[in-house]
Amino acid sequence: MGAELEAVIGLEIHVELKTKTKIFCSCPTKFGGEENTHVCPVCLGLPGALPVLNKKVVEYAVRAGVALNCAIESYSKFDRKNYFYPDLPTAYQISQYYMPICRTGYLEIEVNGKKKKIRINRIHLEEDAGKLVHSGNSITSSQYSLADYNRGGAGLIEIVSEPDLGSAEEARIFLEQLRAVLEYTGVSDVKMEEGSLRCDANISLRPVGSSKLGTKTEIKNMNSFRALERALEYEIERQQEVLEEGGIIVQETRAWDEGKGMTTVMRSKEEAHDYRYFPDPDLPPIILESEWVEEIRTSLPELPEARKERLVKELGLSAYDAGVLTGSKVLAEFFDETVTFYNKPKAIANWMMVEYLGLLNANNMEIDQSKVTPQQLAILLQVQDEGKISGKIAKIVFAEMFATGKDPEIIIKEKGLVQISDEGALVTVVDRVIDANPQSVEDFRGGKKKAIGFLVGQIMKETKGQANPGVVNKLLQEKLK
Repeated sequence: MGAELEAVIGLEIHVELKTKTKIFCSCPTKFGGEENTHVCPVCLGLPGALPVLNKKVVEYAVRAGVALNCAIESYSKFDRKNYFYPDLPTAYQISQYYMPICRTGYLEIEVNGKKKKIRINRIHLEEDAGKLVHSGNSITSSQYSLADYNRGGAGLIEIVSEPDLGSAEEARIFLEQLRAVLEYTGVSDVKMEEGSLRCDANISLRPVGSSKLGTKTEIKNMNSFRALERALEYEIERQQEVLEEGGIIVQETRAWDEGKGMTTVMRSKEEAHDYRYFPDPDLPPIILESEWVEEIRTSLPELPEARKERLVKELGLSAYDAGVLTGSKVLAEFFDETVTFYNKPKAIANWMMVEYLGLLNANNMEIDQSKVTPQQLAILLQVQDEGKISGKIAKIVFAEMFATGKDPEIIIKEKGLVQISDEGALVTVVDRVIDANPQSVEDFRGGKKKAIGFLVGQIMKETKGQANPGVVNKLLQEKLK
């Protein structure tokens, strides 16, 4: 048995910026549309077409860099990365290799209660490539692929982490928190399902305690947090088996096959110098004024970690609840707005964490796709507080609100769900249930206090959940004594 091995992981994250037009031309960046309709001579690389830099792309890169604690370079420039692939009509990609716009940042993550600082090597600007539409389920199982250049030329930032991640779980948490920061700053919609956030992982194994890196493989085609974690777990296990059997790891690029739950070989990995980088002759350098960078810095919104801290310190939420609610900007804003209508943060958090997120997950929806508004949720909780409906009925009403978007008071009225709190209206039902369940009555009087729970349940059943549980308990206690 050889030395114990540890994983060394670094991520390369491509983030499509939320600009209206592409990085070097005026073609729209809107997702979707008929294939090859959002194109022009510039992004198709036709002879004589010249690129012109989109200033908004630069602003968004600086915003991301500041939010990720990077040093913003006052002077940066573009290079050409030369390679042949069907999704790249010019046979080169305009990127930043020698002089990127941001360097040496970091993002602090928390894993199992322990904080860890993950360094960011660089953030650089580049244009996106086109998209290949495969005939099969994956690139490795396809007979042919078609090229759609609508995405080609969209503005990207590539965020390159240092190899500071030690497990698949750490990598997933890092990507989740990075996604939240980017969403909060407004630089991207970070929709992984639409390709706005794409991640490649470099992974190697080495003996625990060693400072020397092992031979790495690069994993591509991971389009969700779950896919990233599963792919890394598989690759760690695969490399470990190879090394323990006396084999060697080959430096290569591998694709994650979600269906098979395994990585497969795509190609041997090229070194950076194989791309023959050289300065782009058509684009001048980017020179940033320090005043403009400071203006961007001061305009940043409250970021996830600061928001989480506020929810814990000022509103009394647990660190876990605050972490979940601030993991998405839209979710955090919904929570904050609900608090303005109903100032009971813990009650709101409980409903959002259990009922609301449960319905969203079951319907595979994001909160901004839901019909429920913060004011409607606040009204529902207020009506429950006033005793007009029980907690059980509130859940029924909320499910109807989620499905229809109707106000809670309208649903309660239409379905006749008002809670029965009048003792005179309930005493007949209580007497009937007592008469029908002599054994439970005898058990209660014999000291089995839990027997009253069964009787309450029977009354709630008869009243279709509309009886006020407090009033029911009071009447039962009086009658059984």
